[in-house]
Parts: sequence; structure tokens; C-alpha cells
Amino acid sequence: MSQYLLIAGGTIFSILGLLHAIYTVCDIYRPRYLAPKDQAVIDQMASAGVRLARGRTNMWDAWLGFNLSHSLGVVMFGLVCVGAGVFARSLAVPRATLLIPVLVGVIYLLLAIRFWFRTPTVGVAIGTGLLFLGWVSY
Repeated sequence: MSQYLLIAGGTIFSILGLLHAIYTVCDIYRPRYLAPKDQAVIDQMASAGVRLARGRTNMWDAWLGFNLSHSLGVVMFGLVCVGAGVFARSLAVPRATLLIPVLVGVIYLLLAIRFWFRTPTVGVAIGTGLLFLGWVSY
């Protein structure tokens, strides 16, 4: 049973990350998902350089890059959780090791509660709950 719970939890994270990536790529061409409602703010972001980059990028491009890299991280995390569900028993992974994805899920949940909106927060909560139940039943 634990393997199915880990796979389900990981799948939720992977789907959330993939959707986030799709929305971000769409925003490159027509900002409407993870972009400010006010076009003037996007224009200001595009014209504001990043001090650390010394003129090599602007805040809008950095925003898009941060969102894409975040998406990649969430997809990879989800795939690791799916892999844990598929291979943990056959590889005799110690139970304590499977607590790591649960802790990462809790961190994502805390970030979601503080900084994100309702849909990803609910998804992260469900995914983390499934990872927790997978760990408990391992």
C-alpha cells in the first residue's frame, strides 16, 4: 500500500510542477498566468535590471527563469517520490529515508500557505499527506 501512496503523492507534485512550467512558458509569449494583472508592472519589471547581473538580465526575465527552475525542481521532486514508491521495497530503503520527501513536502506546504494561492496549496497539502501516509505504512 505504501508504494501506491508514494507514487500518488509524487504524481501530484509532478503534475503541479508541469502545470507551473506550462503556465510560465505561456507567460513568455503572452503574460496572463503567473504575471501581474497590470501590464505597467510587467513593463517596469522588463526595464528594471538586476544589480547582481550588472545589466545582463532584467527582473521580468529573472522572474520567468525563477518560475521555470522552480517548476523543474517540483517535477524532479515528484519523480523522485514516484521512484521511491516503485523501488523502495526492492532496494530495501530504510524507513527513515522516506521521511525526507515528507519533510520536503512540509516545506513546500509552508511556502504555499505563506506565499502562494489556494489551488497549489491544496495540491501540495494532498501530495504531502499521501507521502506521509506512504511513510507511515512503509
